[in-house]
Amino acid sequence: MATACKYHASPICQHCAHQEPRLNENTQLVGKACVLVPYEKSMVETYHEWMQDPELLELTGSEPLTLEEEHQMQQTWRESEDKLTFIVLDRSLPPDPEMGEAGVMGAMVGDVNVFFPQAGLVEEEGLSLYEAGEIEVMIAVSSSRRRGLAKEALGMLQDYCIEHLGTKHFVAKIKDHNGPSVALFERLGYRFMKHVEVFQELVYQLDVVQMQQGDSKLNEDGTEPA
Repeated sequence: MATACKYHASPICQHCAHQEPRLNENTQLVGKACVLVPYEKSMVETYHEWMQDPELLELTGSEPLTLEEEHQMQQTWRESEDKLTFIVLDRSLPPDPEMGEAGVMGAMVGDVNVFFPQAGLVEEEGLSLYEAGEIEVMIAVSSSRRRGLAKEALGMLQDYCIEHLGTKHFVAKIKDHNGPSVALFERLGYRFMKHVEVFQELVYQLDVVQMQQGDSKLNEDGTEPA
């Protein structure tokens, strides 16, 4: 018996079909504040413009790329079996006609992704490829920050990975001077694991079983029992 997708009304949701190796080729996740869509060629120039910002490069641990290299990276991300990437659209902003169908529900403001290394991310051994992932989010457009988009995007991506890929552990690596990002992941239930001083990174981890056990103890409105 088909079950309804939590993000769409239809019993069988074509957008949430899991097709390897392109994990999210046909996936669109719709929230109240934002929409997550696959990273398409039409989005590369805007993404490239974002990544000319030295602050974003530093906070994301990225190196500047040429536009040609950015196009190559987009293709690699789209075809990768170990990386799941979505572009974040702000639903409060008008669509960008240059993005075509991909941007009909808002404007590009950032990205959210999970990288699935085969080993070494968490202490638990014997995990399959998608059971532990390194998750990150970037809201590149300053006017869309501090409005709940990053939190909603992370929550939707986590839910998608848990439901469709069987992910058990999420790890976030955050620059140790990025207070807003630390506060965001702590609100989502991530616990501090260690400080890697050589990379100026704080490592946080969320274990799905513990998260679900905590959720089961809450009232229906999300508050803790008296």
